[in-house]
Amino acid sequence: MTITQLKYVLAVAEYQNFTVASEHCFVTQPTLSMQIQKLEEELETQIFNRKKKPIQLTEVGEKIIEQAKIIVDESNRINDIVDQQKGFIGGDFRLGIIPTIMPTLLPLFLKVFIKKYPKVNLKIEELTTEEIVKKLVDGHIDVAIAATPLENEAIKERVLYYEPFVGFVPKEHRLFKNDTLDVENLEIDDILLLEDGHCFKESILNLCSTFGNKNQHFQLHSGSFDTLIKLSKEGLGMTLLPYLQTLDVNTNDQVYLKEFKEPVPAREVSIIYHKSQLKIHLIETLKSVIDSVIRGVIAFNDVKIISPIQKRKGA
Repeated sequence: MTITQLKYVLAVAEYQNFTVASEHCFVTQPTLSMQIQKLEEELETQIFNRKKKPIQLTEVGEKIIEQAKIIVDESNRINDIVDQQKGFIGGDFRLGIIPTIMPTLLPLFLKVFIKKYPKVNLKIEELTTEEIVKKLVDGHIDVAIAATPLENEAIKERVLYYEPFVGFVPKEHRLFKNDTLDVENLEIDDILLLEDGHCFKESILNLCSTFGNKNQHFQLHSGSFDTLIKLSKEGLGMTLLPYLQTLDVNTNDQVYLKEFKEPVPAREVSIIYHKSQLKIHLIETLKSVIDSVIRGVIAFNDVKIISPIQKRKGA
């Protein structure tokens, strides 16, 4: 039994196809099939039911896969230990960031990070929170930045900063005359929201439901804050923005920005990774860089964290 054979088995279990698995393992399909067959002969058991389409694991195969993941992870950990001992900061590092954070946070730290750690091959993906959690669990990304808490036992969360919500209120709106906003005066019917799939939308729904607003009928959903701002200026309603997004609002439109009374509703933004993650030294360097740049941008203390997790009725 070899680590390579176990990696091939894991690939077939994931893609449920020998040809696709071989492509991801960068070997020919006959080579991959032969190695898996050797492993099955050694174990005197069938890992896969090849008669099923797509290929499925046998009952014992499911147990073998669980153990194979542990063995492969532990073998990779040896390389991680050696890198840390040598003080080497480099190699592939896969990062996922949710769409409502990437455009504002990434420009703040990316240049600093790649200049400080030129040997790191940083691969960045824009992903929804649901996609991030799945890819972390499957091992397809190493770390992510998302709104938390996620209440997932498999995921470790380390807070980077707390980002307040800021209102964008057009002149025609009933709340424009107010110097500051009060969450109790929000009406969900006239708040323009991001489309489904964005956790910031769920945070807004949770914010409003927290203060007893039960009407959740929406007329407009959009995929970007820029669009929401333009629609708001057309008199179609107010919207809420994360604080970093307001730094890009042009000078003429800053008159529409309204801060909340304390405690300010805010989202918790964290660096997250799977509890068995190997590249802890790389995660530490990334967190350190972000901490250093964000400290001078956000400095709010009295905040009320709004969960990005969708609340169920009756909960």
